[in-house]
Amino acid sequence: MPSKKHRPEEIIGKLREAEVVLAQGATTAEACRRIAISEQTYYRWRKEYGGLKTDQARRMKDLEKENARLRRAISDLTLDKLILPGETSEPRTPQALYRPHQNDDAGVRAAAVP
Repeated sequence: MPSKKHRPEEIIGKLREAEVVLAQGATTAEACRRIAISEQTYYRWRKEYGGLKTDQARRMKDLEKENARLRRAISDLTLDKLILPGETSEPRTPQALYRPHQNDDAGVRAAAVP
């Protein structure tokens, strides 16, 4: 069964429908069948949206999205900050990167043999 993304307004509406069915004496399984969701989904939604109104649920989802966006921005900036101190303002040439061994006049070293 393909997963369907429900909007917070739809979720709250389905939870209210389930509450009405449960108040009429039906079991949780029957209520979930009537609103076409699994019991697991029902309990997860009830835990997340249980006491919220429609506008509160929408606001919560917007804040969660903004929080995730800000966390990504912070992690990107932190990585940039960690990388930048190692950089210098002057470009490095291959000769500047090569530092010959102090005791070796030619600057070439033999490979280590185990």
